[in-house]
Amino acid sequence: MMDYLRSHLSAKLLLSYLIIIAISFFVVIVASQLSAPTAFNRHLAQMEQPGGMMGGGPGFGQGQGFGQGLGPGMMQQFYNDFRASFNDALTYAVIAAIVIAVIVSIIFSRSVVSPLRAVMNASQRIADGHYDERVRVQGSDELSQLAARFNQMAEKLEQIETTRMRLIGDVSHELRTPLTAIKGSMEGLMDGILPATEETYRDLYSEADRLNRLVDDLQELSRVEAGAYQLNIQSVDVSTLTQTVMKRLGSQFDSKRVSLDLKLAPDLPPLLADEDRAIQVLTNLVGNALRYTPEGGAVTVSVTRRDNEIQFTVRDTGIGISSEHLQHIFDRFYRVDKSRSRRAGGGSGIGLTIARALVEAQGGRIWVESAGEGKGSTFTFTLPIAK
Repeated sequence: MMDYLRSHLSAKLLLSYLIIIAISFFVVIVASQLSAPTAFNRHLAQMEQPGGMMGGGPGFGQGQGFGQGLGPGMMQQFYNDFRASFNDALTYAVIAAIVIAVIVSIIFSRSVVSPLRAVMNASQRIADGHYDERVRVQGSDELSQLAARFNQMAEKLEQIETTRMRLIGDVSHELRTPLTAIKGSMEGLMDGILPATEETYRDLYSEADRLNRLVDDLQELSRVEAGAYQLNIQSVDVSTLTQTVMKRLGSQFDSKRVSLDLKLAPDLPPLLADEDRAIQVLTNLVGNALRYTPEGGAVTVSVTRRDNEIQFTVRDTGIGISSEHLQHIFDRFYRVDKSRSRRAGGGSGIGLTIARALVEAQGGRIWVESAGEGKGSTFTFTLPIAK
């Protein structure tokens, strides 16, 4: 019996209701038994007073009251009969109340336990891998709010599982490409099909370097999304930050014959950011702009103040982004041109994901705009100013 009570909430609720009912009836019975004699005598005295219901009535003697018209034995018998009838009525009332209370308690217990049981069953199905499981929300009480929060949790878990499966597929695909190239080249060397020249070894080294960069990017993404890194937040000079990026990428722009312009608003206050991480974000955006801007194009970096933030804008005249791709541009391994390999100029597909995580970790925002294919792109991010 005790094991059943410990393992069933409905039994605990029913038992608690019955205990409350039993205590209430015990109090009613004790109070009625203690107060019955006093109440009986008080009402009897009222009837004996002149003008009372029984005062001076026929058959009770000349001017005698109700109590005086009865002998002591008859009065005691009258009181005993009254008390017996009262106890009978009280017993029937208690039995009827207990039956009704038990029925109502069972109904209310089920109304409380049923939503909890539904959540329990749904959680078990989610634990078994069925992340599409949901519970029905009825009303707006605490149990309904619990069901709504459970559905939100289940939706988040489903999204995480979907992302995990997609990430595994994307990583497998990205790793397979350089590994296949390396394996094919090695087989060609062993079979004597490929000549053991400097160019062949350079290609092998290039593929191995691609593989190493991808692994580094994955490790960086893992650290960034898990928050397993420290930010050295301090006051950062905007001019120094942008000049560092311009010098780092200037030679690449010159070799591709793409112009790089910097527009700094006057009297910009210092940033409150991690300088290395801010440089990493801006370098990534400017590098992407160079990668997707053809020869003869232009990339412009503008820095302005917007309220309590410094806004960095990287605008290019490159291939542009169509509207259906804009909302996915910061997703892992997402590329606007699916046929573009990293050898042909595409990146690993996770640089923008890392950039978004770093910007948001420093209290900023990042977004992209484009008028369409062939009309260039504009990447913008903000960082708070130092107060």
